Amino acid sequence: MAKMSLDDLRKLRDDKKTDLRKREADGKEIQVIVGMGTCGIAAGAKQTLDAFIAGLDEHKLADTCLVRQTGCMGLCHSEPTIEVVVPGMPPVIYGNVDTKVAQEIIQKHLIGKELVGQYILDRPSADILGAN
Repeated sequence: MAKMSLDDLRKLRDDKKTDLRKREADGKEIQVIVGMGTCGIAAGAKQTLDAFIAGLDEHKLADTCLVRQTGCMGLCHSEPTIEVVVPGMPPVIYGNVDTKVAQEIIQKHLIGKELVGQYILDRPSADILGAN
């Protein structure tokens, strides 16, 4: 293994600090929970998880949004599945979330505070949304 310079070591340290900060739950109100059971992984959940992590970095949401993993959500027919929890909005489970859909959810749901209806599997009831 080649020797690392002091600058290389500092960059590595800063990168690892950033990675650790992303995993901290304190102070993060928004959660994206990715189903990572074997069914989800086989359907591409790892790529979905990576897309959310990259998208949050891109939009500078890593300090306010926690991305975490869970096991199978029981919706194997619609994998990859994710649950999104945003304060002031009902928790929503989205299905068939590939990398493109992940970007749409980041833009519309996490940033724009708008549900992405065509991918919702577990639709919030009308009384929760305040509809008549």
